[in-house]
Amino acid sequence: MADERVTLAVDGPVAILTLDRPEKLNAIDPPMLAALERLVLQLDADPQVRVVLLTAAGERAFCVGADIGAWAALEPLEMWRRWVRDGHRVYEAVARLRQPVIAAIQGFALGGGLELALAADVRIAADTAQFALPEVTIGTVPGWAGTQRLPALIGPARAKWMTFTGARVDAPTAERWSLVQEIVPAADLAARARAVAEQIAANAPLSVQMAKQLIDGGLGDGTGLALEALAGALAATTADGREGIASFRERRPPEFRGYIDE
Repeated sequence: MADERVTLAVDGPVAILTLDRPEKLNAIDPPMLAALERLVLQLDADPQVRVVLLTAAGERAFCVGADIGAWAALEPLEMWRRWVRDGHRVYEAVARLRQPVIAAIQGFALGGGLELALAADVRIAADTAQFALPEVTIGTVPGWAGTQRLPALIGPARAKWMTFTGARVDAPTAERWSLVQEIVPAADLAARARAVAEQIAANAPLSVQMAKQLIDGGLGDGTGLALEALAGALAATTADGREGIASFRERRPPEFRGYIDE
């Protein structure tokens, strides 16, 4: 399925979400950001999808970040009102997908491209991959949560080094810093990412999804959502939960008993 600059293919329990603007090194412009959001929301609502693979077209780059031509022309108020806020919302939707997200990274992952990879749960990189937050070299700062997610992942000192210098980090360094979980030859990237996706998809999907919420919640990401979702699911399994629904439908006072089950 194509949606402007992003494509989606669903193969059994694995969905493959692909940034598809290789002629621009998959730089993100407003239509691409909107397409990504629509497809992510679609995936979140699909009960058949157990794992999402986040990939990119072309060999040179995963994503070189926000399209400078798209945001440089914005007025300051529009930058605040739309561009930065839209990017935060879309990347947060990626991070909060109930399914695990695996980013398969080849070539450059720069700026907003690195920030998108950081929104994934697992990152597998080609041995040719390079990572950077180069915003300070053009007089701006990371705008899509890189200053938050990167230090949480690799520690504040290393995150500051990357952010302050704008220097690129190669794949072996990224693995040593836990920025990526695994490095493979570029020719093997797609197959390895798919194998990991299938390994995860073979496990109990609700257990995997609840485990993701628990880990994220324990780190302070979506804590309230995790607690409310799990508590709501538990309450629905109780005798009182069934009694509450039954009494509402039957238009009578409920008779709560405080049991987990009868």
